[in-house]
Amino acid sequence: MLTRTANGDSHLSRWLRVREFAVPPSMIDAATARRSAGDWAGACAAAGIDVDLGLRSVARTHGRELAARVRADLRRLAPDLLRWHLPRIAPDGLLRPGLTITLARYDDAGPDGECPVHLVVRTPPAWADAGQRISLALWDGSHFGAGACRHPHPRPDRRFRLDLHRHLWDARRAGELRIRSGADRLLADGPAAPGPDLPDPYPDLLGPGPQDRRCAVDRWAAEAGLLLRAEGRPAGAVTVRLGARQRLVLDVAADRDGAGPPALRIAAPSSADGGAAALPVLPDAATWVLPDLELIRAGLIEVGRLHPLVASALAPDHPRAGPLRTPDRPGHPRLVECRGSRHRIGLVDGVLSPLDHDPAEIRREELLAALTGTPLPCLQAIDLAHRRPDCLAGVRERLDHGDTAGALAVVEGLLGPDAVLRSGDLRDELEAAALRRITYGLFRAGLAGPDPGRIHPERRRSRDFRAHPRHALSR
Repeated sequence: MLTRTANGDSHLSRWLRVREFAVPPSMIDAATARRSAGDWAGACAAAGIDVDLGLRSVARTHGRELAARVRADLRRLAPDLLRWHLPRIAPDGLLRPGLTITLARYDDAGPDGECPVHLVVRTPPAWADAGQRISLALWDGSHFGAGACRHPHPRPDRRFRLDLHRHLWDARRAGELRIRSGADRLLADGPAAPGPDLPDPYPDLLGPGPQDRRCAVDRWAAEAGLLLRAEGRPAGAVTVRLGARQRLVLDVAADRDGAGPPALRIAAPSSADGGAAALPVLPDAATWVLPDLELIRAGLIEVGRLHPLVASALAPDHPRAGPLRTPDRPGHPRLVECRGSRHRIGLVDGVLSPLDHDPAEIRREELLAALTGTPLPCLQAIDLAHRRPDCLAGVRERLDHGDTAGALAVVEGLLGPDAVLRSGDLRDELEAAALRRITYGLFRAGLAGPDPGRIHPERRRSRDFRAHPRHALSR
């Protein structure tokens, strides 16, 4: 029980940091403004999405009808909402690397009608994930297309697909989130209704009781029915992936009178299921409880602090709160214990400086420090702020999630816009982030190979083990 509780707390704390840093309010506001003005390309740029398709080229290759359908979907695309819902992995909550995710599928639009055309988003491999940028493209199966030849997995992933969950990226259908996520039941007062029985040993994996389950078991029947209908099957079996080596088989039977949800039987895979790998895979978005619902039920986040479209879907009558994180106050003086007195340090002409010392005294202390002496505590505090400030963890998380502007705003608010960084952890983090952005640019240009260590050895940090599937954040 203690292990389960600790793992649950760790899981929720990671998602709380993701909601705080991964999609900053400035990105949401900028992307929403561009989308509201009809500028879908500008909205993608504001949300850190590189567009690898051209509508004129699509019209020449696939016809004007398909180009019009793609244009209509792009105008409905809320790229900040898409980034909010993309799959992430532990330990840092970064985007799951190396994925190709289908947003929309246009059947009978491929070459000779053999293969459907997919509107897809791609996440870069882990070694080139600087800035957490993603790309938007078309895939038709006949050729890889722009950007796909450089991607490790250019084909759409069967497990990670959003064409059956348009409410996770389509602004006009975002209101469906409450029903599709089961929020009516999960956010209701009183005990939750028990879900379908699970075979051993899966109850231990999913939680001690229905209220503690992180799997959306109560939604599996309806979601499996949607998947089978999309595959042209009225009933059948569906595979559910719960981890790297954990599978379930859902046997879905169509409702005879059509008035209720399909009947569902859950079983562990057996040796008789020789074709289990060929069965349709329940999308990851339908397998797990929405992280936002977990945070709300645990009392860790208010509805109003979620993405506006998510908040309005989960609680239409709830007033919107302020941004998730408290804005940093730039230039606010800080107090330092200095030789028995409390002195202030703050910004002077754009540089962090001691406010309660005479300039001549400061020059003497700086000379003493240059001669390996011990300077004033105020100067020590300023030096520490340049090398390893208290906000270093927040700066690092902003840089990891691609919020470079937010990270620089924190640094400038602390040290001033004209400060020259001294050697130390803060400068190392900013330099490493810049080098990683270069690596991403080389990847986009097709000039970087799969071994980034030969280009930027400092990129290999302790968190690089996150690329393994077992470190998925939703697990």
